[in-house]
Amino acid sequence: MAEMMTTKELAAYLRLHEITVCKYASEGRIPAIRIGRMWRFDKDAIDRWIAGDQDSQKSKKGKKSAED
Repeated sequence: MAEMMTTKELAAYLRLHEITVCKYASEGRIPAIRIGRMWRFDKDAIDRWIAGDQDSQKSKKGKKSAED
């Protein structure tokens, strides 16, 4: 089962402010899942995002990839 992180946990993990994490999530800059008003983050997806996996950086908001 996937390890899910809260905004607070991810902020500590990435050494960012919680507001920055929420902003990045809402902009589709980091892989995130919104449940109601709360953001949740799959640790494996975050680790792939950090490693530079381009597929994990694509958002569902229709942002263009580097290939477009």
